[in-house]
Amino acid sequence: MSAGTEAWFDDPLVRPYAVTGGRTRSNTLGLDLITLVVAMRAPAEVVDLQSEYAQILHVCQQPISVVEVAALVNLPLQVVKVVLSDLITRGLMIFRSATPAHETPDQHVLQAVLDGIRKL
Repeated sequence: MSAGTEAWFDDPLVRPYAVTGGRTRSNTLGLDLITLVVAMRAPAEVVDLQSEYAQILHVCQQPISVVEVAALVNLPLQVVKVVLSDLITRGLMIFRSATPAHETPDQHVLQAVLDGIRKL
């Protein structure tokens, strides 16, 4: 290889594809941008992890959102979602999705709670 020429696996467009084994979608876990994830183990406790998987485990030692993970490891969001899904499936991470907007209390319930607090 000549100077300045990169190998195909160093190409930023090819490498993420190789990391996910060609998968472009995560499992049906419903991970979105604000889903919180946290590692159940340190990367050093797990053998045979690809570097990207270990890096994500390292970043997720405290609860963190999916979008923050993507920003910190400098990988495309879809790649991070696939890797996170793999780690969750292996039992190395857990996640908690935000409450959907249609499941939040309506304004009448919130007003009743506020009125009750004011009466105290």
